[in-house]
Amino acid sequence: MVEEHPSIGFWKSYHRLRRKGNTWNHKRVYRVYTSMKLNIRRRAKKRLPARAKQALFQPSAMNQTWSIDFMTDSLWDGRRFRLLNVIDDFNREILAIEVDTSLPALRVIRVLEKLELLRGLPQMMRVDNGPEFISDKLDQWCRTKKIQLVFIQPGKPMQNGFVERFNGSMRKELLNAYVFRTLSEVRFMTDKWRLDYNHNRPHDALDNRTPNDLLLADAC
Repeated sequence: MVEEHPSIGFWKSYHRLRRKGNTWNHKRVYRVYTSMKLNIRRRAKKRLPARAKQALFQPSAMNQTWSIDFMTDSLWDGRRFRLLNVIDDFNREILAIEVDTSLPALRVIRVLEKLELLRGLPQMMRVDNGPEFISDKLDQWCRTKKIQLVFIQPGKPMQNGFVERFNGSMRKELLNAYVFRTLSEVRFMTDKWRLDYNHNRPHDALDNRTPNDLLLADAC
């Protein structure tokens, strides 16, 4: 019975036996159930350590602090897709927008490794408590690269204010402005929008300069 229904657990098994006319005591059935090692192994929920509130760090140069976050949207046919956004807090530059239906921790690491080759890595990364960010794989990778992972408090998205503000702009100016039929269309439009955002779009927080303007000024 358990081979046919591998996820039903003890009580469902017991009541199925009762419906077949067996009158064995549930304690007796449970002894047989455990002796045959039929117990279902349950995945324990990962408990988060206490997250201390930290002031939003204001970097004075590139690659001091990056902010990372996910967004979700859907194609015309209803299929959901995710976007991984990476920005440099110093000049609000979009470093990467990764698009796919699934973006696990290993994919996050792959994006960061590409950025390492193009730009180097930050001293600190600010993230929320999503499963991709609290994964052991990302934690170990950041330790190896000597990157400090800073977690915001659960339910406090504005502690990641730079990327949250960016997400709002992206939602308004791109995701809500167009209908996407394929992931290829999403990738094409997000890359086009990223280039315009970094090189042409003035930012109030940057005194109406672009992220690239600030980057060039910092280089001088």
